[in-house]
Amino acid sequence: MSKTIKLLGVVFIVLLIGAFSVPNNNVGEGYKIGDIAEDFSLENIDGKMVSLSDYKKAKGFIITFTCNTCPYAVMYEDRIVELDKKYAPKGYPVIAIMPNNISKKPGDNLNAMKQRAKSKGFTFPYLIDAKQEVYPKFGATRTPHVFILDRTESGFVVEYIGAIDDNYKDASAVNIKYVENAVDALIEGNEVIQKETRAIGCGIKA
Repeated sequence: MSKTIKLLGVVFIVLLIGAFSVPNNNVGEGYKIGDIAEDFSLENIDGKMVSLSDYKKAKGFIITFTCNTCPYAVMYEDRIVELDKKYAPKGYPVIAIMPNNISKKPGDNLNAMKQRAKSKGFTFPYLIDAKQEVYPKFGATRTPHVFILDRTESGFVVEYIGAIDDNYKDASAVNIKYVENAVDALIEGNEVIQKETRAIGCGIKA
């Protein structure tokens, strides 16, 4: 009987720890903190191909997987625009990537992306992962899902993975600005304190 009680106690502790831990959004796949991100070449809404290597003076990037059709992504659009306006001049521009299969989400096709970017005044590239080859490398699972990269001698290192902030519903009620805190730390030459958070959004449609 005592052994059973002890076993149940261990199980309870394991479940309790799991409940309050940050889930691994990459589910064993994709980049982890400290990994070097590979370059890519994806089509922008202006028809040009865009790669990380095009940004010779960039100190890093705010790579944001997002789309037109997810309500969570839509609620974050203005905040993504503000992130680019604030940090692109400081060397950390936003690069937005639309990862969905457009046969399942026609509202995310290239023409719709063009219209959305124009109506929202996107100040950053809005790329389409047409072959769905890039988002699995990153390990993105949601829209929006953010990966902050920092330039080093070895390449662009993944320094943060997760959500933009802690309140998708209301920008005015945000308490913790995860992305801003991470980029601010990198700009100041400090280590990012909170390296991972749970991305809240719609699942990417493969």
